[in-house]
Amino acid sequence: MHRLAPAAALAAVGAAVGAAVWLAAAAPASAQSGLPVPRFVTLGTDEANLRTGPGRRYPVEWVFVRRGMPVEVVAEFDTWRRIRDWEGVEGWVHQSLLSGRRGLIVTGEDLASLWAEPREGAALVARVEPGVVGRLRRCPPLDAPHRDWCWVEVSGFRGWMTRDRIWGVYDGEAVD
Repeated sequence: MHRLAPAAALAAVGAAVGAAVWLAAAAPASAQSGLPVPRFVTLGTDEANLRTGPGRRYPVEWVFVRRGMPVEVVAEFDTWRRIRDWEGVEGWVHQSLLSGRRGLIVTGEDLASLWAEPREGAALVARVEPGVVGRLRRCPPLDAPHRDWCWVEVSGFRGWMTRDRIWGVYDGEAVD
């Protein structure tokens, strides 16, 4: 599992009570940082407390323990970012725990192929299990050739993977 169980039963109570406080403050998902919201980033630390609200006074609901895991920033409040993981879990973390690097999680039910070229049938570089975290290097824009592919790095292997096997990039988003 990529995250730990809930920090305490009290967190659920804190979430309900704290929700009313931060909802008013962060209602429109405006980017106080000047960066787009939503956007993908990665966890920049080995351990990140996911809180029920934007501040240290809010209880810890989850603890993420996977540096480099992609998360989606869905709201901002001061120096706090509301993030969502690939399974839909949401909460608040301090901006210092995040990195602007792009990452990915391999999705699907079976092994994903990593190809030497952006086409099926090219030389196979590796087969990757669902749930593996990697680095997103490049994805062409929608109007480019190979727009359904991304250049990635997973466990030291580099190659092309189809976008439909990646969580951490938006449909049609160009990544350089």
